[in-house]
Amino acid sequence: MTSVAEKSRVGTEGPPPSGAARRTSAWARRAPLMPALIFMIVVTQLPFVATLVISFMNWNAYYPDEVGFAGFDNFVRVFTDVNMRDAVWTTILLTVGVVLISLVLGLGIALLLDRKFRGRGAVRTMMIAPFLVVPVAAALIWKHALYNPEYGLFNGALTWIWGLFGSDNPPQPDWISNMPLWAVIFSLVWQWTPFMMLILLAGLQGRPLDVIEAARIDGANNWQIFYSMTLPHLRQYLELGALLGSIYIVQNFDAVFTITSGGLGTANLPYTIYQIFYQAHDYGRASAAAVIVVIGTIIIATFALRTVSSLFKQEAGR
Repeated sequence: MTSVAEKSRVGTEGPPPSGAARRTSAWARRAPLMPALIFMIVVTQLPFVATLVISFMNWNAYYPDEVGFAGFDNFVRVFTDVNMRDAVWTTILLTVGVVLISLVLGLGIALLLDRKFRGRGAVRTMMIAPFLVVPVAAALIWKHALYNPEYGLFNGALTWIWGLFGSDNPPQPDWISNMPLWAVIFSLVWQWTPFMMLILLAGLQGRPLDVIEAARIDGANNWQIFYSMTLPHLRQYLELGALLGSIYIVQNFDAVFTITSGGLGTANLPYTIYQIFYQAHDYGRASAAAVIVVIGTIIIATFALRTVSSLFKQEAGR
């Protein structure tokens, strides 16, 4: 038998809400988000849909009378074009080089900044500064202040070093002409190393310190602790940094456009799309190439989201 208290509680609660009432309550909670959702759809999805439609069209501004449906011809031209294949290979080299070097440097800096020393907060702030510089401004700094063969800092340093040894003819290389792709890579590494450092530093600060202390008591040295404990703990953070960095570096346009203008074999996919669209005015082929880049970026972003979700699950399970 139900008690008097239970009967009174059931009477005060009343019957459960109907389906219509639940739907009304759900829409009332979601309504404030609708303007932001509509704005995001208009700003991001509609332009992509337009690009997707144009990618199936034969549309060249030089031949306005020949506009029509082209099917998959633009995509076939993208995959069979020699310049496009070279751009894909350049994009891969650029992305892999920047990501790997930035991860190695970011890991080393994160290990140093994880230690306690006076002024650590100020040092961390200064190390983050390159990532906050506008990409075009960073590329201009590297092109004119560092790489310039006449007044650049690199050649000035070579002149000073050779002067210490009494030499009057120091080498004055033209860095961009001699190593164009590496010139772009180094400028991007300078900008993306702080990003990798932040991710890895967050991972280092989440290590189980009690386990590390127990390993030290058992006689493990610093290298053994790093290789057997720290590095496996940072695996997912390394993957996250590599994936997020790849998403942005694959789409990099500023450094290539500013430092080399796509010349000397440095034209990556975004710069090649820019050439096709704004110089060749072949809107259909440029849109097809852009769709391919977006699909590749979405694939990388999917792996990044899986890595982030697994990190969140690990943090929630602690």
